[in-house]
Amino acid sequence: MKDAHGRHVTGRVSWRKFAVLSVPALAGTAALGIALANGALAASFAVSGQQFKVSTSRLVGEGFAQYGGVDTNARGDLLPVAITAFKKAELHNLCQSVVTSLPVLGDISLNLTAGKGGKPVEATNLFVDATQLSGNASFNNIEIGRDASTLDKGPDSAQGMQDMFSQQADDTVITNVKQTAWATNAGTFKLTGLSMNISKGKKECF
Repeated sequence: MKDAHGRHVTGRVSWRKFAVLSVPALAGTAALGIALANGALAASFAVSGQQFKVSTSRLVGEGFAQYGGVDTNARGDLLPVAITAFKKAELHNLCQSVVTSLPVLGDISLNLTAGKGGKPVEATNLFVDATQLSGNASFNNIEIGRDASTLDKGPDSAQGMQDMFSQQADDTVITNVKQTAWATNAGTFKLTGLSMNISKGKKECF
């Protein structure tokens, strides 16, 4: 680069442009910092570096709440999630899978199934920190757009940050559920007909 007199100059930083570009990034970091300070992290533990998949043919939940949150891993990375919480839940034909890639061996799949034959999995104070969720849902007395800090239909601790979007309902039925998640927490988790299988290759619930 040359100046007006034709002399070579080193690279320069436009501090005005730098300031304009930095403000959004700093604001985002500050928001995450506030979330940390307010205890808005979703999982109560450092999540692994692997997401897992969960499917169920039918989920019947009482005391439904859903809002945004943040998980963290052992390296301190912040991972945005959608937190879905239930006071009580029944899950029919539950499948959970995670795939790990190992040197030499390649992909290894861990599959867990439960809740078959009309005897569903039962859970209380269930929290799922998901990045993807699909299914067919019906809600009873739903409230959409409620401030996340004022939620009162889900588990006692199911509240997000003030001014954040959320929704809640008295109860819900979701069929053909497919979700990808970082973590699941539950007060109690009763797995009827539990079966676990480890196999070579990539074998996921969906």
